[in-house]
Amino acid sequence: MKDNTSWYCFCFSRKLCLLSVLFLTETLVAIKLPPNLTFPALIAFGDSIVDTGNNNNVKTVVKCDFQPYGINFQGGVPTGRFCDGRVPPDLIAEELGIKSVVPAYLDPNLKTEDLLTGVSFASGGSGYDPLTPKLVAVISLEDQLKYFEEYIEKVKNIVGEERKGFILANSLFLLVAGSDDIANTYYVLRARPHYDVDSYTTLMVNSASDFVNKLYGYGVRRIAVFGAPPLGCVPSQRTVGGGLLRECAEYYNEAAKLFNSKISTKLDLMHKTLPGIKPAYINIYDPLLDIIQSPAKYGFGVSNKGCCGTGVIEVAVLCNKITSSVCPDVSSHVFWDSYHPTEKTYKVLVSLLISKFVNQFV
Repeated sequence: MKDNTSWYCFCFSRKLCLLSVLFLTETLVAIKLPPNLTFPALIAFGDSIVDTGNNNNVKTVVKCDFQPYGINFQGGVPTGRFCDGRVPPDLIAEELGIKSVVPAYLDPNLKTEDLLTGVSFASGGSGYDPLTPKLVAVISLEDQLKYFEEYIEKVKNIVGEERKGFILANSLFLLVAGSDDIANTYYVLRARPHYDVDSYTTLMVNSASDFVNKLYGYGVRRIAVFGAPPLGCVPSQRTVGGGLLRECAEYYNEAAKLFNSKISTKLDLMHKTLPGIKPAYINIYDPLLDIIQSPAKYGFGVSNKGCCGTGVIEVAVLCNKITSSVCPDVSSHVFWDSYHPTEKTYKVLVSLLISKFVNQFV
């Protein structure tokens, strides 16, 4: 959104001004929404795909608030986004006409008016398995909900009970997690030795459905739950499990597909049993796999390595300006580091998916 400082000063009261910001953003829609469909805010929970800077304020090694992260963000500033630029919450919010940047809830510079149009509570390295965030000292989904409770109270104090209820019921909520559970907790660290893949993915799904149920209890109705990506084809997992040729590690992919099948079925059941809820399962697996397997079709040249460093292992603190160079052309790469896509890839994915899942909330 443009800076509205010039007219902000003329508002009769702070509350009136904040309401003006809210109603204006509802009219600036980038895609054609179905009649009578509005999204006053976008709110995200989950892991590094939707973390817009919360880990900056957490004592963990899972950080990226340093260069070369953010080289294509506004002004080339590292913000704590695990990307060269913007990430899915930013891009989706922009497409819905809400705003172009979704701030982190823990951002010390967070503006009061940002609460009304959405924030991210996500934490890079988190997951559905409660053990996952403990292993890397990041914000669990349970603690993300505690921050959300704070958020609800703040919004109520700004706009009142009725408008707060409207925002919760009509905003778009993103839930993106599961990758770190499968890739790190289960396979790399072998931290759940008494679980097979079937029982572990069931643990994940039960945790995810419990989280959605809790959101429903707060009055949330529009929830987009993203499935797991083709993890075995992510550069770092190719390195870890793809052999000398760094092929896709299919056992990672099979675990991701099993989780996706289960969570999709669970969300269908919740849709039938929870009055008014509109949960949408977002299939990220197939479109991202197609981009990886046929990069040229989407304007990419490299899909098996990241742009940062060697591209085969660097992520978070290993991707830094001291020990890691950056590829000459970020736009030619599907992945920014060895685990996270580039902003360009996210833009392609959002353009492919947004109309499909927005229509599920009609």
